[in-house]
Amino acid sequence: MFFPRAMTEIEVVVPSDDLLEVTKMIGDQGIFHQVDSAYLSSTRASGQAPSWQERAGAYAAIERRIQSLMLTLNLNEGLPPKDGLESMLDLDKTRPTIDEIEKEVKNITDQLSSANKKVEQLETIHNQVEPLADIDIDLSALRDLRYLYSVLGTIPAENIDRLQTSLSRIPFVLQVLRHEPQKSVVWLAGTRLNADVLERAARSAYLNPLNLPADYQGTPAQIVQTLHVDLENEQKKIVDLTNTLAQLSEKYKGQLQSLFWNVSASRLLTDAIVRFGQLRYTYVIVGWIPADNLENFTQRLKRVSKSALIEAFPAKRGDKNLDVPVSLFNPRLLRPFQLLTTTYARPQYGEIDPTPVIAFIFPLLFGAMFGDVGQGLVLAGLGWLLTSRRVKSFRGLASLGPIVTACGAIATIFGVLYGSFFGYENILKPLWIRPVDNILQILIYTVIAGVVLLTIGFLVNIFNAYKRHDWGTLFFDHYGIGGLLLYWSLVGLGAGALAPTLPLRPILFVPFAVVGGVAVMLSEIFKHLVEGHHPLVEGGAGTFAVQAFFELFETLISFLSNSLSFVRVGAFAVAHGSLSAAFFILAELVSPGHGIGYWLIFLLGNVFIVGFEGLIVGIQTMRLSYYEFFGKFFTGGGKRFEPLTLRSAENE
Repeated sequence: MFFPRAMTEIEVVVPSDDLLEVTKMIGDQGIFHQVDSAYLSSTRASGQAPSWQERAGAYAAIERRIQSLMLTLNLNEGLPPKDGLESMLDLDKTRPTIDEIEKEVKNITDQLSSANKKVEQLETIHNQVEPLADIDIDLSALRDLRYLYSVLGTIPAENIDRLQTSLSRIPFVLQVLRHEPQKSVVWLAGTRLNADVLERAARSAYLNPLNLPADYQGTPAQIVQTLHVDLENEQKKIVDLTNTLAQLSEKYKGQLQSLFWNVSASRLLTDAIVRFGQLRYTYVIVGWIPADNLENFTQRLKRVSKSALIEAFPAKRGDKNLDVPVSLFNPRLLRPFQLLTTTYARPQYGEIDPTPVIAFIFPLLFGAMFGDVGQGLVLAGLGWLLTSRRVKSFRGLASLGPIVTACGAIATIFGVLYGSFFGYENILKPLWIRPVDNILQILIYTVIAGVVLLTIGFLVNIFNAYKRHDWGTLFFDHYGIGGLLLYWSLVGLGAGALAPTLPLRPILFVPFAVVGGVAVMLSEIFKHLVEGHHPLVEGGAGTFAVQAFFELFETLISFLSNSLSFVRVGAFAVAHGSLSAAFFILAELVSPGHGIGYWLIFLLGNVFIVGFEGLIVGIQTMRLSYYEFFGKFFTGGGKRFEPLTLRSAENE
């Protein structure tokens, strides 16, 4: 639980005759993280490799076509078959089926697209003709005149004078059929000889001409009536075609979903085979599996291929091998908190997985800052609602649900300790302390808690270094034994100076502070000595001395700022109570007699606190967890464990 799963690297040599069955077995188990071993292929075998590449490309093309069909038919992918892939899909038999379905669907979608375009055209014509509906002119009489050029349309009212001025040198007729403040309906006419001039002038004045298809005859009112009928017919046609498409969706749903999963599995298999090392009569498969699955994997492999050869190479925790894939393995209750860990970084194979620690620390810090029984219960309820996926709009946040629930539950516990219920502090008696009434005390407690958490970070870093056999980091790193010695010496000196009544003798911490300071200041030299690196110092002695001094100074500032950062926990606990009190004061001002206004302000205040302040407290909790705690020991950079699988399985 505190480390990623132990991994074993395996190399499998499989006869060509057993290739497909072995690959299918690997994909069915879903525990094999493949490593590309195509570079092991012999020269002779390399000439045959493109056949698998071509098949992989063909499967990918068919998969895209099926996905496109499912998108058109508004179908989801459904669930993969429980029995897995029986055999690789026969492309020669699949293509005609896909072609037939595509042809049938395309026929309907083409008609639907054509009908939608027709509706758009009719609506455009309707929008042009409708403003002219009260004009009693046969528009067909103005079409294709032999000697006369005419334009009927709308024009911005302020451009009428401009149009007349631009046509002053030629004979023309401009009749305003309807005058409106914004746009007027006009009829412009002139001789055919001046058609170019008339057209340019009309365009310049933004005259929008009415362009009617030859099918529409009569007055504008008659044309509008005809358009209404045509629009109704086209819309009915669209409804019929949509229903037909829905019927096709229902008809081909099962077939397309089955084809999709089979072709997807076949593509995954061929993609995997392309990455195998291909020899003359055998294939070489290289990858990683969890160590606890090795025995079962070997047994199943032997059942599928008795001639297969397998070699296993367990990965050691102490090896600095970043190529080992990392599979986090935590109890179901802690698994949601892996999101907090992996958002920061994925642990390296030899590092401690901090998920169990962050699962304790994160809700604890949040609850200490947001302590209130009522608001904590509301937050826990919201978390449960997210987890249940009952609200469709928030299903994407379901993974955060357990974290929110845990934070709400711990906030409720701290609410009992603080004696706060929806901001009221006179209903419950505090079991511990009221932050608003004991500001200095709560701040001191949070700093002490910060020192404890930082110490845990130091200890985890020391343990990580020990597991890696990194002795330089273990003894001399800023967050190693030397750094821990310096830090606790400074804590002792500070406590003795600020609290003389404590049974501490600050002078006793001075030697430890000196030893720790020297270890941190000269850590580069000591690390080089331990690791056998030469030269011990890069650059001149003077440059190193200046650099070492400022490194020590930066470390001291870092220790101080890291410790004081936890003051914000107490500060937010105080601010939380003060904000609630502010809303109560506002409610009293709005409605002194606890009327409707009072309870409305009370409700809005609690919504604001749970929503906005809850978000701010969550951000601050994440900052303390990541930068003040993780920063002490967590390196990250691990490779994600991505097993080859033919099924839909949750992986971390």
